[in-house]
Amino acid sequence: MPARGRRLKYHVGGRSVPGTCLTLKSQFGWKTSRMDLGLKDKVAMVGGASRGLGYAVARALAAEGAVVSIAARDGEAIRKAADTLARETRCAVVPVAADLSRADAIARWHADTVAQFGGVDLLFANTGGPPAGTALAFDDAAWQTAFELLLLSVVRTVRFVVPSMRARGGGAILVGTSSTVKEPFANLALSNVMRAGVTALVKTLAGELAPERIRINTLLPGRIATDRLTYLDEANAKKAGISVEEQRQHALATIPMGRYGEPDEFGRAAAFVLSDAAGYITGAALQVDGGLIKGLL
Repeated sequence: MPARGRRLKYHVGGRSVPGTCLTLKSQFGWKTSRMDLGLKDKVAMVGGASRGLGYAVARALAAEGAVVSIAARDGEAIRKAADTLARETRCAVVPVAADLSRADAIARWHADTVAQFGGVDLLFANTGGPPAGTALAFDDAAWQTAFELLLLSVVRTVRFVVPSMRARGGGAILVGTSSTVKEPFANLALSNVMRAGVTALVKTLAGELAPERIRINTLLPGRIATDRLTYLDEANAKKAGISVEEQRQHALATIPMGRYGEPDEFGRAAAFVLSDAAGYITGAALQVDGGLIKGLL
């Protein structure tokens, strides 16, 4: 990886682009102020990034000048996401088609990232969610699949990136979980159980990695307007025997801010927690939920 502050030359959008990445502000002239999060030229791996929350995190990091390696199962979708990110930000984006529930796919994603950028500074560990349903509705295979998708994938990805972060003098890891880790939701048994385990894992790793200047936290989305939320609204409406709109209005009534969150709101929160601006935060669970969870802890 080139030294910090050097002018880099990346292959972006089919051509060679000299200089460091352009932020969305400098490229499009947005008249907004922002703090410098210190992410310029940092190397970030972002999982589940073809759409939804993963894409929003990748977009926020690239907008701050990071170079990103994005992965998702759907090869065509992840390539399209990379093209869009590169076009918007003029930052280097590497797309990798990978099923992140598989150890070999995670290994290949990591190897491709290191080959392209020389190492890893940041990781947003994220995958798609498991199916909705009650605890006893799932067989052993479904539980095993959820374990490999949600929990073991985090163990495997962190295991790969930590040596690189250690060699580079530190790093930051963020794991996408769910508000269900604070308050289990009905009809989301697999998510409730597995994501609670992920939270315990992250808290354990925070103590183990802090002496090496590697921070790790979790980010808890509430009801953010993604395809996943549409699926959950439809599943819950069907279970309750009501229309999807009725289910949506019921859900909105539980959110003090009275609306679903936007993916970019989640993405910007992730960029902050991964940045040097959050350098004294580790082992924390940050909610991005519009006040949905009422508990103190």
